[in-house]
Amino acid sequence: MKKASLLITLFLALIFTACAGLDAVRDGKTAYDAKQYSVAVGLLRKEFNKAKTRAEKGKIAFMLGESYKALSKTEECLDWYQKAYDNSSNTDALREKALALKRAERYPEAKEAFKNLGIEIGSPYEFKREITACDVAEGWKKIKIPEYTVEASTFNSPKADYAPVFFKDGQMVISSDRPESTGDKKVYAWTGNDFSDLFTVDPKSGDAKKFAPIINTLNNEGTACFNQDFTEMYFTRCSGGKKENAYCKIMLSLFDGTNWSAPEQLSFQLPEVNYGHPCLSADGKSLYFSAQHPDGWGGHDIWMSARIGSEWTEPKILSRAINTLGNEMFPYLDQDTLYFSSDNHPGMGGLDIFRTYRLKNGDWAPVFNLKPPLNSGADDFAYLIDYQAKRDTGVLSVGYFTSNRQGQDDIFGFVKRKVPPPPVPVVVIPKDKPKLKLILEGTVLEKIYAEANNPNSKVLGRKPLPGSKVDIKIGNKNETVTVGEEGQFRLDLSDNTDYNFLASKDGYLKNTAKFSTKGIAKDPNATEQVFEIEIVLDKVFLDKEIRLENIYYNYDKWDIRDDAKPTLDRLAEILTLNSTIKIQLASHTDCRGTDTYNEDLSQKRAQSVVDYLISKGIDQARLEPRGYGEGVPEAGCACARCTEDEHQLNRRTTFKILGQ
Repeated sequence: MKKASLLITLFLALIFTACAGLDAVRDGKTAYDAKQYSVAVGLLRKEFNKAKTRAEKGKIAFMLGESYKALSKTEECLDWYQKAYDNSSNTDALREKALALKRAERYPEAKEAFKNLGIEIGSPYEFKREITACDVAEGWKKIKIPEYTVEASTFNSPKADYAPVFFKDGQMVISSDRPESTGDKKVYAWTGNDFSDLFTVDPKSGDAKKFAPIINTLNNEGTACFNQDFTEMYFTRCSGGKKENAYCKIMLSLFDGTNWSAPEQLSFQLPEVNYGHPCLSADGKSLYFSAQHPDGWGGHDIWMSARIGSEWTEPKILSRAINTLGNEMFPYLDQDTLYFSSDNHPGMGGLDIFRTYRLKNGDWAPVFNLKPPLNSGADDFAYLIDYQAKRDTGVLSVGYFTSNRQGQDDIFGFVKRKVPPPPVPVVVIPKDKPKLKLILEGTVLEKIYAEANNPNSKVLGRKPLPGSKVDIKIGNKNETVTVGEEGQFRLDLSDNTDYNFLASKDGYLKNTAKFSTKGIAKDPNATEQVFEIEIVLDKVFLDKEIRLENIYYNYDKWDIRDDAKPTLDRLAEILTLNSTIKIQLASHTDCRGTDTYNEDLSQKRAQSVVDYLISKGIDQARLEPRGYGEGVPEAGCACARCTEDEHQLNRRTTFKILGQ
């Protein structure tokens, strides 16, 4: 799925890099950093052959693996991930190889790779979920009579075609980067193909033409939906241009009977958030979409906005029954049933299509994987039911979906048939159906660092933290458990109850977690339903600077920007939970500018962080501001020879635990 690799990494179906044009690049890393993957592979292969050290070969091989992954060339990326690991013992390469084996549906090899990876980083726990998912996928592939049969649609082009929706007069509107697209004079450097546009297609003849010129631009357009009378069109537009403005937004265009209006962004969208994949309910009162929002559960989540009059309300995120720490996207609503794609719910490898529905109490039911052959190890998404198609006896539904299982995005047709029920085993049916038992399994973990005593080094994974204490507040009751070698505790849950957890261990910072059975989705067919939470404790590194990510300042300014507040809010939470620790807040500059200027600016910036934390209720006596100017660089380069990345490394805000 060339476009969907783009979609997945940046907004999985229509996130397009700001560096969309074929900017002049002289080396593979520059092309790779600019996400010009089709350009990067040729340059990187030449550089790999010329590399003189194993370390250099390892870095280049990993970039090649990532580039081929973005281009949906699984076999090629497997080869280069292995070369990267062989030359550098890079655990990232081993992890990506394991995930690529899973996407290739080579599940026994993937399980072995995940097992070896767990041994390599020192935590088999980290990948047990992936190993279990491989076992489940293997079982699904053995289903003798699947519900679905699928085949590629005849109207696919040699380029990427995806996300079909129905249009008037028997037509369909699809997203495609075929050569007729508006941006065809600028080859899109991610895939080597053209820019994406919306096209109308006759599914019978395959004839295609570009949608209205006012809709298709030199940017990327796609993933459309319409209201019932085709007078409203919602679609995704991803801008190029300057990097800071390169975001995907949901656009609205209106049809007056003759022409479509100039598209406008929906008003609820935030400037630096990606939105896309709009789906309108049949009554036109609800809009579902995907967003990578700072208030989300993680990755891309599915949100919903309600229409009141002519305005759309502030969006609300759908429940944890649907959204996960991974990516959920491409919502499609069929009455009370919601179809969507996810790469985090247990699946075949990449994006899988799932189904859920509204329960009588308004909650969403537990999600159901549609399984193979509709789902595969590749990316499968954009489910669409065709109610106008003829159905033979026994056919439950027909429709379309998109997959990159053949190497790039193609539209497939599906037929869903009623499957004969399996033989019913002879069982003794109890007079009273056992009550559904709800169980919570919790695990207390610590991070595994690439350098054990360096909290700024790469986090390789997590491992159980035995001996941790967990204080559990259940309504007005309290209890305490101490976890064993596996770092786990198990709790029977009650209905309509809030649970609060506080985990602690000597030498570690306390952390909290929450869980609630209020409004939880129950599986009516199960007798036991298990939920999971993880609580990660950070080790206390006394007198060592820890970098605070995403703390940026405007030029020559020291006031706290809005994009820095989430990081500082989290630091305030840590300080509140760990009320005895004292910290130093430090600010560093790069080497440009005079010593006096840099020291003064960094001191003001450190003080502004302290002032912000005080405003969050932290005692001033626990906070020490310190501006180091350019005196303690992290990158050891001569000032005149520092790269911009090295300057950025030196411009940092840190905190240091001074004592407990």
